Amino acid sequence: MEILVVVVVALVAITVFRYFRQKNYLKVLTEDQFREGYRKAQLIDVREPQEFDKGHILGARNIPVTQMKQRLVEMRKDKPVYLYCQGGSRSARAAQLLNKKGYKDIYQLKGGFKKWRGKIKTK
Repeated sequence: MEILVVVVVALVAITVFRYFRQKNYLKVLTEDQFREGYRKAQLIDVREPQEFDKGHILGARNIPVTQMKQRLVEMRKDKPVYLYCQGGSRSARAAQLLNKKGYKDIYQLKGGFKKWRGKIKTK
């Protein structure tokens, strides 16, 4: 029983630490805030291609988080990066990777694509 308590406390501590560390490099934006800035930025949909094809924010490029390391050459460090996925967890993972690679201006759509009410494009 004691070991279980220690494990749970450790997991909670790690989660809290990651949350506060993430706040240093990732700015979470409401849809209105996101809409204000994404046209002047690199708009990246980090979902898988089949999800992207079903519908994505107009003007977005599809760089799945699973391919991001290999495709960093397609992204510029001198321009803001606006990320989104379906709900927010994959874009947070992508932001962590970008931060480690030296990207500084990283933003995420709060609630992800499922909360988006703006224009979308389908294939």
